[in-house]
Amino acid sequence: MIELNNIHRDFQVGEQTVHALNGINLSISAGEYVSIMGPSGSGKSTLLNIIALLDQATSGSYCLDGHDVTHLDETILAKTRREKIGFIFQFFHLIPRLTAYENIEIPLTLAGIAPKLRRDRVTSALDAVGLTDRASHKPDQLSGGQRQRVAIARATIMHPAILLADEPTGNLDSHSGIEIIELLEQFNQQGVTLLVITHDASLGQRAHRNIRIIDGQSST
Repeated sequence: MIELNNIHRDFQVGEQTVHALNGINLSISAGEYVSIMGPSGSGKSTLLNIIALLDQATSGSYCLDGHDVTHLDETILAKTRREKIGFIFQFFHLIPRLTAYENIEIPLTLAGIAPKLRRDRVTSALDAVGLTDRASHKPDQLSGGQRQRVAIARATIMHPAILLADEPTGNLDSHSGIEIIELLEQFNQQGVTLLVITHDASLGQRAHRNIRIIDGQSST
């Protein structure tokens, strides 16, 4: 499903070129559960952003579900992200003025889904993450674990084939963190390809395959 070939990503910082990724080769099959680990600054988040089509490689090629997505224009990239990929961030990225229900509904609205179907899918998503009774609450009325559940519901509302999580437990206590990982694993058990970035070795070892990124290079 995910094929990265000789991926490099360079950033220009003043007069210095920073090589964030140095020849990454990675193949991930549909339905896999993979953790990506490594020290801060190793290139983990850069790699995940490229897989998520939020960033483009400086060189190399990326095939997603059999299609070369290396140099797609932004309109097609946005459509592909919306239809195939769900992304969960460490800092939730919820819109403060919107309720949990409204935050989850955003991708459906952007996709032009009819109101009746939106209502049915958001209601089901809230139930799936155990937040039916928090639908009308705004983010500042929710705990960290509840906010991450809203973020997961939003990321999965379009039924993506791939779920990417960048330090999804980083702002949570250990109990809430385990609950969030178990929730993500439930989606994997339903056939969703799951990639998780984590600094927590115990969480990383839960995955079926572990990839380490050090100095922009990968190893298993």
